[in-house]
Amino acid sequence: MAIFDISIGIDENLPLWPGDPELRLHWAANIEQGDLVNLTELSMSIHTGTHIDAPLHFLLNGKPIDSLSLNVFVGEAQVVAIPQDVNLITVDILQDVCEINAARILFKTKNSQLWETSKFQQDYVALEASAAQWLVDQGVQLVGIDYLSIAPFKDPAPTHEILLRNNIAIVESLDLRSVEPGLYTLICLPLKLVGREAAPARAILLSSEA
Repeated sequence: MAIFDISIGIDENLPLWPGDPELRLHWAANIEQGDLVNLTELSMSIHTGTHIDAPLHFLLNGKPIDSLSLNVFVGEAQVVAIPQDVNLITVDILQDVCEINAARILFKTKNSQLWETSKFQQDYVALEASAAQWLVDQGVQLVGIDYLSIAPFKDPAPTHEILLRNNIAIVESLDLRSVEPGLYTLICLPLKLVGREAAPARAILLSSEA
């Protein structure tokens, strides 16, 4: 069985959403400096790196991350390749390239190239609102994408609200560079942050093909 780690590494070179808290990794204790142990202090937004958005992120009375069923985050997933010339994923694009074969859809786009730079890029590929509704109509339970947001930078609310209002989990900042399109088993478990709108996650794909 092959295991693909599709989580983005967390370090101080990671691009951040404009206005989010600074990512800090600090040695609170260090053996080389005479301490008994090495101990790291971490400070960041819970939307930093690979993470899952819960309905509470955009909906006033939405469900928090700790109330979501873990069944959504474990199971068959389909990695869908979006053509390199696409800047916005629309219904027409989805109907052209995507026959839905799983309840969990992960979009592999030209965003994958953006992980090569630590500077945030506004012109990433995102999911248009009507395409989000199309996925709802197909019975999708989870949607993931390979950059910081599923929605366009200049208008993030509609896409998020459509997905989250329909209890579709959103996984953002996936690293799909080494993954081919196809069907896999997804394991993507959020930290159990009580009453919060999102949580960091470690995401992997399993394939029966070695």
